[in-house]
Amino acid sequence: MEYNEIISELKKKTYRPIYFLMGEEPYFIDMISDYIENNVLDESEKEFNQTILYGRDVSTAEIIGAAKRFPMMSEHQVVIIKEAQDIKDLVKKEKEDKKDKVKTPFEAYLENPLPSTILVFCYKYKTIDKRTALAKLIQKNAALFESKKLYDNQVADWISNYLKSKDYTINQRAAALLNEYLGTSLSKVTNELDKLIINLPAKSEITQEHIQTNIGISKDYNVFELQTAIAKKEVLKANRIINYFNANPKDNPMVMTVASLYGYFCKILIYHFLADKKSAASAMGVNPYFVKDYEMAAKNYSAGKLKSIFSYLREYDLKSKGIDRGSASEGELLKELVFKIMH
Repeated sequence: MEYNEIISELKKKTYRPIYFLMGEEPYFIDMISDYIENNVLDESEKEFNQTILYGRDVSTAEIIGAAKRFPMMSEHQVVIIKEAQDIKDLVKKEKEDKKDKVKTPFEAYLENPLPSTILVFCYKYKTIDKRTALAKLIQKNAALFESKKLYDNQVADWISNYLKSKDYTINQRAAALLNEYLGTSLSKVTNELDKLIINLPAKSEITQEHIQTNIGISKDYNVFELQTAIAKKEVLKANRIINYFNANPKDNPMVMTVASLYGYFCKILIYHFLADKKSAASAMGVNPYFVKDYEMAAKNYSAGKLKSIFSYLREYDLKSKGIDRGSASEGELLKELVFKIMH
């Protein structure tokens, strides 16, 4: 099942007996389990009919024992297993699954779940093999949901849609800046966005200035702007950003800056060898809004120059980690690196 499909059913009070929520992105798993925890039962029903368990503290037999109880003065009982990936005997190993015909307590319960129980497994950061007997049973008799991590080029659009649902908008530069600094962890991104909108009037457009004031990410001195300065060969601007990084090393570690530059020049290399430039956004994994920036960078950095740049990036990545570094500071090393890239 898909996330929106599950939430839509829950809002209509259409409940499945079992929800198996798995995957690398915990945000969607938390959203579904939190909705069930907060909305299925009213406060008077929760005391006797809602149970929260943690995977490392329980066995499958204990979970099924709880699931087989009948609700008290309520139509449903809710049993939520958080950190279900820590349950030692929940999922049989792949070799065992092929040989062992004896059903686990969970598999036996799946074949005949109690209709009055809503059993929720929050199986985070990993998945079960969908080819196994267990997965097939879940798909047949319950709701199996895989929460996949977003690709880097999907996060800016996700930020825009999330803010739209809250009656806010954000410009593309600001969304890209947030994506650059917060990464792809949606829990981290939403946490920062929720803190940000508390301080803004409803229906505001969020800008880079708002991000700088409320989140602490400089709108002028960040990796995103450094990449732009390098692409345009704006030496003075690049050096100003490097000086800012050197004055704030904890917020701008060189190893992260080099990694970001490596990813940036990889995209420029991809652009160089694209037969169809119209597909550049999907091929590079970037928002279409920024394709023109990579086109400009490709004009300033030939494929031959990129070969040298990747060599410099490898060299200074090692130096940033203390190998053949000498007594140079991170700021001095970064200045050397950017000078070699731009000349």
